[in-house]
Amino acid sequence: MSTKREKDSLAFLLNSGARLLNNAFERRISEAGLGLTPGEARALLTVAVVDGSKQSDIAARLGIEPMTICAYLDKLQSLDLIERQQDPQDRRSKRIVLTKNSTDMLEAVRQEIDELVRHATRGLNEDEVALFRSFLQTLRDNLQPDQPGQSC
Repeated sequence: MSTKREKDSLAFLLNSGARLLNNAFERRISEAGLGLTPGEARALLTVAVVDGSKQSDIAARLGIEPMTICAYLDKLQSLDLIERQQDPQDRRSKRIVLTKNSTDMLEAVRQEIDELVRHATRGLNEDEVALFRSFLQTLRDNLQPDQPGQSC
């Protein structure tokens, strides 16, 4: 049986908050009528952040298997939201880039996320949200696995 202290621990709150936010994101995207699954929406958002990356890098960033990202990218390509371009430094590799047609879909997905965040941060003012964002960025930066000398 967990105690109140365990339920209020930072690790527990971060974990449960992330899980609830993820579930709410999946529900919103599924119900938004965008024609994308939550996984495809995440893949599209990731391509927008790392436009021109290799498929394997996108999969690693999302923490999913290469075959899973392949299926997501196939769907996004069939919708003309992304394209696979030859990597000039490696003929065997493809770079994933956004198409001009992705703009409206990205905007629609981002609107869903913005509404979700507004709902999740009800009761916090702008300064508190900015401070919370800063804390989360610090947490993320401290836990990045590819920083020299860093380990958990």
